[in-house]
Amino acid sequence: MDKRLIIIDGNSIINRAFYALPEMNNKEGLKTNAIYGFTTMLFKIIDTYKPTHISVAFDRKAPTFRHLEFDEYKAGRKKMPDELRVQFEPLKELLDKFNINRLEIDGYEADDIIGTVSKLAEDNDYKVYIVTGDKDAIQLASDKTTTLITKKGVGEVEEYDFESVMKTYEMTPTQFIDLKGLMGDKSDNIPGVPGIGEKTGIKLIKEFSNIEGIIENVESLKGSVKKKIEENKDLAIMSKRLATIIRDVPVEFKLEDLEYGEFDKDAVIEAFRNLGFTSLISRLVDLDGGQQKEEEEVKLNIDKLENIDEFIKQINENKKVILKTVKREGNILEKI
Repeated sequence: MDKRLIIIDGNSIINRAFYALPEMNNKEGLKTNAIYGFTTMLFKIIDTYKPTHISVAFDRKAPTFRHLEFDEYKAGRKKMPDELRVQFEPLKELLDKFNINRLEIDGYEADDIIGTVSKLAEDNDYKVYIVTGDKDAIQLASDKTTTLITKKGVGEVEEYDFESVMKTYEMTPTQFIDLKGLMGDKSDNIPGVPGIGEKTGIKLIKEFSNIEGIIENVESLKGSVKKKIEENKDLAIMSKRLATIIRDVPVEFKLEDLEYGEFDKDAVIEAFRNLGFTSLISRLVDLDGGQQKEEEEVKLNIDKLENIDEFIKQINENKKVILKTVKREGNILEKI
């Protein structure tokens, strides 16, 4: 069987799930809509792409190297709602019960962990699928890596490999970094070159390959575009650097640690019940890798009142009971 790695941007997917689904609570009042959305997405991805390895990368609160270089990086983003924040730890606990690897490290974003893991996996002949809502990860697409960008919440994805990026953007995945360096990114507060949009950015990159090539040939440009590049050379270079996903993060992991193997279905079922996800329990039956604890089946027919004490004893010993009833039509008293 070919080695297939799914690596998920945990922060991106749980955030999108939170805003895509209506409010949900378990019986203790814990908000659960983001966990539910993440889990249903996970089931669908596993069913569709049949991974042999899975990992989920998370951001940490500590500032990254991008914040240290540019104070305004991601400034202006809305503060995470408390209703979403409280769902992170329960999600991580659920992933642990699924025996799914988690990765996070101070100083770097989940994107950088994903870039690092996907590169190592590619070098070891894995087929890689990156799951995220952030189009920045398109720069990681290749012949071996497909970036799955979520749309309509987390229910559907768009696939980007090397060929589809070339077809959609008329540039290579790595040139997508240069495009963002020119255009900037409001969501991350990356400035880019003021006044340069996607159409002009793509035209410049197609002609000069990258930002460095554009700057080297700035004298061949004309009008306002020339002036914008000349006045914002350093800003363009910095914006490209901020937009570049790092692929050599010092995060400790081995590819074999990411193997998606067996997990205890009973533990997951218990977690689902605690979260109020009873509707998801039946889906575990078809999920690859899950194993339930083997239990000896005890059958006891209750056809005499004297058997009731034995029946109660068996329930207490096995902590579980399955009842099968036989129905007779009509008034059973008339048939006695």
